Amino acid sequence: MEHVTRKGPLAGVRVLELAGLAPGPFAGMMLADHGAEVLRVERASVVARAGDRPRPDVMDRGKRTVGLDLKSPEGVAAFKELGPSRRRGRRGLPAGGRRAPRHRSRRPARGQPAPDLRADDRLGPGRPARAPTAGHDIDYIAVSGVLSMLGREGERPTPPINILGDFAGGGLMLAYGVLLALIERERTGEGRVIDAAMVDGAATLFAMFHHGVQTGGWGPRGTNLLDTGAPMYDTYETADGRYVAVGALEPQFWAEMTTLMGLEDLPDRDDRSQWPALRERLAEAFRSRTRAEWEAVFRRLRRLRLPRARRGRGRGPPAQQGQGPVRRGRAG
Repeated sequence: MEHVTRKGPLAGVRVLELAGLAPGPFAGMMLADHGAEVLRVERASVVARAGDRPRPDVMDRGKRTVGLDLKSPEGVAAFKELGPSRRRGRRGLPAGGRRAPRHRSRRPARGQPAPDLRADDRLGPGRPARAPTAGHDIDYIAVSGVLSMLGREGERPTPPINILGDFAGGGLMLAYGVLLALIERERTGEGRVIDAAMVDGAATLFAMFHHGVQTGGWGPRGTNLLDTGAPMYDTYETADGRYVAVGALEPQFWAEMTTLMGLEDLPDRDDRSQWPALRERLAEAFRSRTRAEWEAVFRRLRRLRLPRARRGRGRGPPAQQGQGPVRRGRAG
């Protein structure tokens, strides 16, 4: 197999990614973005059908794909040959898949590879009764308790598509676990099974709010400062049926924004009882102009106020195009 020199802090690390659904490929993408050599192992029949056509999935960027029949002895033998002395095996389980037994690999003999393997179960340790139960992102964030906190006041909980469980609580936590395992292997020479559970990951992401929920400082969904309860942290429709996102929490930014909007004698934003009236004033003002007109007004505003992208226009604002996470290119 042709060797490709990669740059980044993970250069020299090979990842064997058994093709799966969202969390596994996302973790592989994160590792590949920082220099890891990610080899995606797909079913031989799938690779044969795809041929040499470029893969359009962004999560396949920076990866190479090989087709193997892992149900055959020849395919298993070929798979074992793919792992050099620095390898990371990653396995994306389907919904309802069982996790691998939890164990720590023993220190390898001199000259032998030190593999660090990852098992990604959906519900996490301590929940064996539910381990074989099928589910998806929405189910895991519901079990975590996080879904109940998302949505507008008086309405049903609203899942943030599958970002919170699959990607943030699953794939990103998995990539983080891989990095920790690499550090541990350098220090101890031992490998590790990484148990990245979406339920635990989603709950961890809401650590900032746990204390408020327990003490009453964070109220029902849709009534708080950051969950569309506050009129200064919400989205508003413009005259052309599009939307703007407002996040003017700090007093100085709020004052500058309302001045540019020409708003005077507004209800007290520090009085929660006045929030409905204040929201209506803002909604009425934003409906008076198109989004392009509001963009022109706010070009002088120091705080970040970006238009809310429509579906299919996810390339990001001009300042982000060509840098950071917003990139254009073909998957390898």
